[in-house]
Order: sequence, then C-alpha cells, then structure tokens
Amino acid sequence: MKYKILTIAAICLLFACKESPKQETTTVAAKENQLNKTIDDAFKVAVDQYTYLGTQVTPGQYPKTYIPETDTFETSNSGWWCSGFYPGTLLYLDEAVGAPELKQEALSFLEDLKREQFNTTTHDLGFMMYCSFGNAERLQKNEAYEEILINSAKSLASRYNPTAKVIRSWDSAPWNKAGEGEIAVIIDNMMNLELLFWASEFSGDATYRDIAVNHANTTMKNHFRSDYSSYHQVTYDEATGGVNAQITNQGAADSSAWARGQAWGLYGYTVMYRFTKDQKYLAQATHIADYILNHPNMPDDMIPYWDFNAPNIPDALRDSSAAAIMASALLELSGYANEEQALNYYKASETMLMNLLSPTYLATNKENGGFILKHGVGNMPNKTEIDTPLTYGDYYLVEAMLRYQKLHGRNN
Repeated sequence: MKYKILTIAAICLLFACKESPKQETTTVAAKENQLNKTIDDAFKVAVDQYTYLGTQVTPGQYPKTYIPETDTFETSNSGWWCSGFYPGTLLYLDEAVGAPELKQEALSFLEDLKREQFNTTTHDLGFMMYCSFGNAERLQKNEAYEEILINSAKSLASRYNPTAKVIRSWDSAPWNKAGEGEIAVIIDNMMNLELLFWASEFSGDATYRDIAVNHANTTMKNHFRSDYSSYHQVTYDEATGGVNAQITNQGAADSSAWARGQAWGLYGYTVMYRFTKDQKYLAQATHIADYILNHPNMPDDMIPYWDFNAPNIPDALRDSSAAAIMASALLELSGYANEEQALNYYKASETMLMNLLSPTYLATNKENGGFILKHGVGNMPNKTEIDTPLTYGDYYLVEAMLRYQKLHGRNN
C-alpha cells in the first residue's frame, strides 16, 4: 500500500501542473506541508490529552465519552463495543511519535481486555479486539496476541448464519427491532470483517475469509439503495434468509442516510478490496465515496451533519466521528482508485483533516475530558452521546493522521 499511497502525491502534482506548473505545484506542496505540520502539532495535543485521560481510568474502566455540560466522565467495562478503541489509540500514538508511557498504558488495558476473546454474544469483536490486539500484533509480533486474535475470530465466526449468509449483529436487546426467528444485521458489522481476514491469512483456514466475503456480498445486495446510500439495519428471516425489513435505527428516518453508517460502509468495502482485490468491492467503495462527497447536504468543510437528511439542516449537529472515519477510509481508497477519483478522495480527506484539526473540533489541554475530538454524535434518536467526544472518533482521527503522514513518507 505504501507504493500506491506515495503515488497520490505525484498525482496531485500532475493534475496541478496541467493548470499552472509552478504556481499550482507550489500551492499543493505548501498545503501538504502545512497539514503535516498541523498533524505534528495535533499529535502533541493528542499525547497530552491521552496522558491526562489515563489519570481518569484504570484497567477495567474504558473511556467512553465526556459530557461537558455536567462535567461527567463516562466509562464502560471490557464488554462494551468501544472497549478496543482506547488501547488502540494509545498504540497508534506511540507508533506516531514514540510515547512509551502511553504504550505501557495500552498494554495494561490489553491484559484486562483479553477476556473478550471468548465473547460470542457480540458482533463487535473486530472493533474490540482487532483495533486493540490487531495493532499490538502488527507493531510487535507476539504469540499471545496471535492466539487471542484467533480465538476472537472464532467467537465472531460463531455468529454466522449460513442460510442468510450474514453475521448476526444483535442478540435480543431493547434496541433490536428484530423479533424471534429473525437476524438483525447493521452496516457497522462491515468493520468487523478485517479480523476474519487476518485470521484466515494467519491460520491458512479459508473459512474465516469465506464468511467475510459472504457477509459483505449479502450486505452489498440488501443494505444499499440505488444511490449507494445505506440503511442502518436489515432484518433477515432466520429460516429462509429472506429480507423482512430495512430500517435505520440511529438515523433521522428509515429512508435517510445516517452519516456514520455511510462511513462504516465506505471503510468496510475499502477493506474488502484491500484483502480480495475483487473489483466489485472497489466499485462499491467508490460509489459510496461519490455519494458522500457529492451529496448536496455535505458542508463545504466536509464535516457531515449527523444525518445527511437531518430535518433541521443547516442547523443540525455535525458528527466529527463520521468525518474521522471517512477521512481515514478515503486516504486508503485514494491508493486504489483511478487517477481522477484518487485526487478527489485525497483532497477531500485533506479538507476533512484540516477542519477536524481546527480549534472548532480539536480539544486543548485537559479540555473535553481528555478526549481529542469534540462534537461527535452517538445516537441522536435515543438521545445519548449528543455533541460529545467519542472514543472511536479519536481512534479514527489518529489513524487518519498516521495514514496521511505515511503517505508523505513519514512515520514509516
């Protein structure tokens, strides 16, 4: 991927040179240099924030969010779907700038988190275990990490239904609108497939890969509308595999385009292409990207409203977490797409990053409860985590910053 990514800068210069060789090339280079400097500064802020955040928690208490109005800091146990993001962000920060104290904090949380490798009650093991142990194993090969990841993949694969060819998302829960004999699948589940691909490549067992491919194919068929926007949830008949309902739990309406859901789809199908090199996944990812970037309700700063069809646009809240996920995905996708698309995705991700790293969204020292990003939206219909920091927003922001700098030959 490094080779492809490095060509994007050349593509940008090539396109610029077609208009005005000296002036445009200088402008592109200056913009990239400025963003790299901004990212350097943001990494320092992030390290300070997460050093402070670490004083608020101990292993077993995972940062979840912070409510500024009431000065309330919220945590979760290891079973919450976001538990992997805190140690994962700590590892990313150590990778980016060298932060051994943060790395040690991550390792102490991994020791607690490892119990979830046998959790068969959730589809979120990719978020929980791959964003944490996956990064740990990538940075330092370790047999213990490999065993934990394989066990996590086995637990995730246990939720696969061969009739519907999907991985079940939610079991019985208040938010699950699927009834008895039905399977709820949410678009978020595309993010958990990376764990299965890793397991297949590591073990040589194609079963994990086959499950991931089948799930992605079924999701591509039933989750997306003709304009490539996505429903949040599809409910399947457990016995026949037929579609019973297409709804949007966390968006403005069943027919709306919930911003983070579109981000999950974009990221998920980009990952699918990375592992399979199947052109249909690249086409799907580019269609989703084009839908997002060309949407008439996408603001000029490219920090999306929490739903592209929110009822009170332009006064609707933005979702910084959706922008962070999109920025990271677009940077990777720019390494796979054709030249024109690559330039568009690269420039869009630059705009997203520049604005996410502005004072509007980037916290200052000990502000925001220790989190990095402000103004995330968790679940608007349920009125939870509204206009607050979100641990996954931080994770994908730091990932996007790392990807951008690696694109320019830094942090390699």
